[in-house]
Formats: sequence, structure tokens, C-alpha cells
Amino acid sequence: MYPNVHSLFPAARSWQEKESFHGFLPSVVILAVCKVRGYRDLVRGSGQRGEAGQARWAVSAYFLAVGMTAGAWMARVPAAKVQAHLSDGTLGVALFSIPVGLVLGAALAERLVDRMGSTLLLRISGLGCCAAAVTPGLAHALPGLMVALFAIGVSGGLLDVSQNAQGIEVEAAYGRPVITSMHAFYSLGAILGSLVGGAFAWAGVGLLPSLAAVAAVSALLDGIAAPWLLPRTSRTAAHVASEAPAAPVPAAPVPAAPAPIETGGPPVQLYWLGGTPSQNGIGPGDPRTNTGEPSSGASGAGTTQAPSVAKKRVRRLVLALGLLGICGLVGEGAAGDWSAVYLRDNLGTSAGFAALGFAAFSATMTIGRAVGDRLIHRFGVVSVVRACGLTATAGIALALATPVPAVTVAGFTAFGAGLSIVVPQVFAAGGRADPLRPGSGLAKVVGLGYAGMSAGPAVIGAVASQIGLHLALLIPLALAAWIAVAASALRTPGEAGRVRDRRSTHPFWITHGPDRTPGRGGHTLCTWMTRTSWPGSAA
Repeated sequence: MYPNVHSLFPAARSWQEKESFHGFLPSVVILAVCKVRGYRDLVRGSGQRGEAGQARWAVSAYFLAVGMTAGAWMARVPAAKVQAHLSDGTLGVALFSIPVGLVLGAALAERLVDRMGSTLLLRISGLGCCAAAVTPGLAHALPGLMVALFAIGVSGGLLDVSQNAQGIEVEAAYGRPVITSMHAFYSLGAILGSLVGGAFAWAGVGLLPSLAAVAAVSALLDGIAAPWLLPRTSRTAAHVASEAPAAPVPAAPVPAAPAPIETGGPPVQLYWLGGTPSQNGIGPGDPRTNTGEPSSGASGAGTTQAPSVAKKRVRRLVLALGLLGICGLVGEGAAGDWSAVYLRDNLGTSAGFAALGFAAFSATMTIGRAVGDRLIHRFGVVSVVRACGLTATAGIALALATPVPAVTVAGFTAFGAGLSIVVPQVFAAGGRADPLRPGSGLAKVVGLGYAGMSAGPAVIGAVASQIGLHLALLIPLALAAWIAVAASALRTPGEAGRVRDRRSTHPFWITHGPDRTPGRGGHTLCTWMTRTSWPGSAA
């Protein structure tokens, strides 16, 4: 009655034929069994080392490792200042080498990530970042420290782009939002690294041994996690689709999917409804990319216009996402650089109490990233990020509106919760911005964000010298408000077409037939699957 179900599950088909079970009920039982086994087994097969579950934890380990090295360095900055014989002004010059290196590293990653693949680049840059983290311990003068910090920035930019690119691939294979929880491991690693660095400082351990110890542990984590990253395919589905002959534009766009799963039966497709064209194997000329404009296969005019229109859209989207990244990263930098100063100098608290502002900010940011994926899966990325922007705006407004230090700390707490999800989702959207070159779009968004992060503290400091820090902190307030206004730039294809009844939506479509449409050869099965919860869905 449902012959196409057998092409999905050849093992179940053999068992059904052996036991002479036919009809609707056995087919439903087979689907239920495969549903319990989960998406991971369906797509990649159980027992593969590169499957999405292990890869998710592997990428999280890389985030944890780089967070540990960053936290240890931040805790030992005073020791580096003493060892290099620097003043406050020259230390600021040296520290500026890090964001400069980050921007250049992200620009270099744009050229490498799509050519090498995120897996290989992540393995190389992860170890490189651990090695660079030791070099400040070798610097005894300003030039040496600047070179060391520049090396940290370049390796960090490469690592950040590659690990986010790998995280986007894992998220697509996983079938639901997971990248925000990966960023939570960075926040957790920064907390652990700062605690370890502080303990080394309290015990009187030198700068070089303390940095080397943390870097060694981080390198060990990277080495253990490296084999479990997703393997790189020889050619991406987007490139294959872009080289294929252009298909005629149908009357209306219909869902379709990438290369069929080889099962010996009719072509069967599986793709992520919320994914990007590159993740779902969509290229120029594919019916799913039809937006009402001339297709490359429709006419000669469309051949010249469609690519230029697509490039303009990508540029506009990258700029919009880059601006959102600047808003989030400047807010994070403002909390890290100015929260303690504001509490101590403007509100007159002690140095110990002033440190609570950033501590509370960091704690809620970590917690927010840990639970962010579930919120996004339930409510959608645009709704969640818009709510986060409003929360961050209200939090920083509360911190600036009151002279009571405890209330100000509460405001920075809400500020951290509001910003927690923004940057991970902006980076993820950057990886989806350019379907044919996902690494390029991600690198551009990361580079724009880091450029804003490098200029943000300086701009706030310059404004504060003219009108006071209290009014200067209105800059991150305005940027947080813009996050709420411009959150729609993060909208995914799946979210755009989502209906209110969650039981009728699903992150995957299963389609059948040579035309890859759910309405021919597999309509009933596709309807049955979309009306039934999938592993990981919020049914």
C-alpha cells in the first residue's frame, strides 16, 4: 500500500518480506521503529565516528579549550605587564594587537575554510592557538608582547571561523539548533581558565609556567576531540548543484532535497527545513531558490541578472548580520571593560564589589547559552533574539538608571542574559548567508564583528572622557535596542514558512519520486511524517 516506505529502510523491507507482513500497519510500525532510532542513525548510520552526536561534543571541546586559554590570559595580564615593564598606556597599545590579529585571522579564514574544509582548518588552528597562548610568557618588552598577542589574535580568528563553520555543519546534521550550547562551553572555559590563572597568581607561579599548563590541557582536549569532528566531503552539495544544468522554473516553488540516499529504490530525500541552500544541496537554477525573479535557466537575461541579484542580497545580508555582531560584541566588551569601572568610580563601591558586575554578567551569559538552543527550537530564532535584545536593553537601562549598586549589578545580570544568544546566532546566520561559499559569509560576519569589538571600547572611552562614563554607556544601550529592531535578519527559511500548529511542522521533509516532490509518489508518507514528532522536536 505504501511501497515507497521500503526504499527508506531496506533492512526493514527484507524483514517484512521474509515474515510476509504487508499493508499499512507494518509500514507504520517500521517507521516508528526507525523514528525511535533517531535522525543520526537515519542520516549517517550508527557507529560512525563522525556522526553528529560525537561531533557536537567535539566542537564543544574546542570552544572549551579556547575559552580556558583566554580566561587564563586575562587573569595573568597584570603579570605580563610587570614582566614586560609596561605602563597602563603601553599595555593598552599591546592589548590592541589582539583584535587586530582577530580581524586579519578572520579574513585569512575566509580564503581557507571553503578550500580546506572546516575540519582540517579547525584541527590546525586549534593546536596553533594553544601554542600561541604560551608566547606572552616569553615576552620581556613591548615589541615582543605585541608580536605574541598578534599571533594569539590571528590564530584565534582562524579558530573562531573554523569552529563556528564546523558547528554550523553539525547543527545541520543534528537537525535542530545546537550551536548556542557550543558557545556556552567557551563561556564556561573562560570562567575555569580565569579561576586557574588566578590560583596560579595567588600561588606565585610565573607567567610562562601558568600559561603553558593551561595551554597543554587545552591542546590535550583538542587532540582528543579532533578525530570526532565531522569528516569533510570531497565536494559540497552546493557546488555539485551549481554545476548541474539549470532546471526550468515551475509555477510555484516546491520543497526538495539533496542527493538521494542510495537504497536501491526510488530516489528518497532528507533535508533540513530550516537549513540553507548549501546545507540542503540547493544551487542556482534549483526550483527552491525561485523568488519570483528570472532564473538562470529561464532566459538569456536571467543568466546575467540572477547571479548579480544574488550577490547583492548576500552583501546586504552580510552587512546586516555584521552590524548585529558588532552590537553584541561591543556590548560584551563594554561589560567586560567598563562594568567594574562604573561601579567603582561612578557609584563608589569597593573593588571587590565592583567585580561582581562582570561576574554576574558572565554567569547569566553562560546559562543563557546553555538553554538558548531549546528556546530557539521552541519559539524560533527571531522571536528569541528579539526578546534577548529587549532584555539586554532593559538590563543596561536599569544599571544606568539607579545609584544603588546592588540594582546596578542586577541590571548587568539581565544584560548578560540578553546578549548571551545574539553572537552565536549571528555567526550561524553568517554561515548560511552565502549558499555557495558558507565559510566566506561566516568569515565576513566574524571579521565585521571583531572590527567593531576592537573599536568599541576605545569609542566608549573617548566619549566618556568628554561627557562622562554614565552617558557613554548609552552607546551599548542603543546597540542592544538595535538588536531587537533588526532581529528579523536572522530569519531562517524554515521559520519564514512555519505555521502555528507545531505538530504540523517538522525540521525535515522526506520526499519520494524522480521529481523529488512530496506530492508525487510519497505524499501520504510525507504527510504522515510531518504530522508526527521527530526525535529532538518539541511535540
